[in-house]
Amino acid sequence: MRFLLVLAVVMGLVGCSATTSGISIESSNQSVVIGNPDLARRLTIEQAAVSSVNGLLKASVPVSSSTDSDLKLQYRFYWYDAQGLEVSGSDSPWRQVVLHGKDRMTLQAVARQSKATQYRIYIRKADY
Repeated sequence: MRFLLVLAVVMGLVGCSATTSGISIESSNQSVVIGNPDLARRLTIEQAAVSSVNGLLKASVPVSSSTDSDLKLQYRFYWYDAQGLEVSGSDSPWRQVVLHGKDRMTLQAVARQSKATQYRIYIRKADY
């Protein structure tokens, strides 16, 4: 009985996470974590680039649509120091964009602090 209860809780959590999950990319190794397979089929993530703007890390992540319809997306960057610890105050608000069918755009952000040397971006479907 306990096993069924644990299984039900896990399945409930998995079901809940599917509506808000998306795709994340880490700058340190360009690893992509897919939490939403439907979004992963519709969105192609190309080689990300980093540069420096006035001593601050700038991240540029090109994405393209592999579908004919518009994709309503939200994305958010998190910034990390050289040890992999999140830089205080690094989280930004979710930004909303529309990626038109078969179109391409670059999602960009600049770190707020100079100690940021790495980033992670989260991309998810928007519900607006």
